[in-house]
Amino acid sequence: MYDVIIIGGGPAGATAALYTARGHLSTLVLDKAPNTGALALTHKIANYPGVAEELSGKELLDRIRGQARSFGAEFKQTTITAVDLEGESKLVFTADGMFEAKAVIVATGSKGRNRMLPGEEKLLGRGVSTCATCDGAFFEGKEIAVIGDSEEALDEVLALNKLVSKIHFVVPRNELQGAEALPPLDKTELYFRTRPLEIVGEHHVEGLRVKAPNGEEQQLQVDGVFVFLSGSKPGTDFLQDQVPLDENGFMILDESMQSPVPGVFGAGEVRRSPVKQAVVAAADGAIAAMAVDKFIHRRAQLIPQYK
Repeated sequence: MYDVIIIGGGPAGATAALYTARGHLSTLVLDKAPNTGALALTHKIANYPGVAEELSGKELLDRIRGQARSFGAEFKQTTITAVDLEGESKLVFTADGMFEAKAVIVATGSKGRNRMLPGEEKLLGRGVSTCATCDGAFFEGKEIAVIGDSEEALDEVLALNKLVSKIHFVVPRNELQGAEALPPLDKTELYFRTRPLEIVGEHHVEGLRVKAPNGEEQQLQVDGVFVFLSGSKPGTDFLQDQVPLDENGFMILDESMQSPVPGVFGAGEVRRSPVKQAVVAAADGAIAAMAVDKFIHRRAQLIPQYK
């Protein structure tokens, strides 16, 4: 019997483990693929508070996990097959057996699209990005492409428009969803009804091959490609209707990351948030951890860890 099982070992889960273990709660982190999450695949990070040097997402995660282990947290790589969260004891069934805890934190992040563009996975973190706030500064003064047809994609273009020399905005449909009117985009060329075919490059992005509405193909010579295509969903399918979710699969959580099910908490991209950043996920994990401490010890309020 553990005090808490954390499902997912990304920035939210690993930070939660750091806090729960430091708070003397027996902690088990279950993660099916520790090195394939969004942060782990990020090639370079330069905006994480307190980390002045540039480092990879994997290096940052290894630091957080190492801190959590130093306080006694256990990490196990395995696949979740089922959960039973409705009783006082929470049961998590895996390919390596069943684990039991007093509380569970779900920090499984989000799932990518079913089909990625050719070259997208290989060059992720090497010119391919899904976050303008995270990576825009690396492309200052350079020519890039943005792929997407949502309001989110337009917001990212507006942010990147201040940094880069030119944006090729590839919109697969004939309009931008949720955008009533296009604001002035002085550095941006729009390509409506244009299909992205392949992200080109061996060790870094060298171009984007697209197909125009008339069927003609061309290669856009760009240094980076930002992808904002629909399909990223929270990884909550395994909860099997035991925890309330909204219409898009996000956990319904209060300000302390608690779900309506006693003893079940969430953190990171399993909750609806306007900003997807490692530092935000880490903050979620810290809040969830302190909420677990409150739940297990039946305290009236959260007690933050200051030293």
